[in-house]
Amino acid sequence: MGAGIKRQFVSFTRLILPEQLPAIKLLTNEIEQDLALNGKRRVNIDPGYLNLAKVVLATTKDYSHRLYLGQGIYGEVTLTYAKGKFNPFPWTYPDYQTQAYRQFFEEIREIYKKQLPQI
Repeated sequence: MGAGIKRQFVSFTRLILPEQLPAIKLLTNEIEQDLALNGKRRVNIDPGYLNLAKVVLATTKDYSHRLYLGQGIYGEVTLTYAKGKFNPFPWTYPDYQTQAYRQFFEEIREIYKKQLPQI
């Protein structure tokens, strides 16, 4: 997308069901197209979800470690939670492997954990 990329994560209070991810990815693809200039994307929105065990991202690209979710959308487990922290895989995008990104997801995980019904 060129030099000067700015990144921002957004986490929502309202929880989604994992099966909603394909529809959400299709919506974000439409938003990207609406914001495009001369056919070139100016924003890249990568929706996903987090639970106690993992961070999942949605993509339109198939690969050996991605599972088909429907509607042309695949899911990728990007980080997995073990031994008190999120851990990357060999295929995890380099920025998601950084301590800063993983710490962000660990903080969101704690918020999510408090939203769960007490068992």
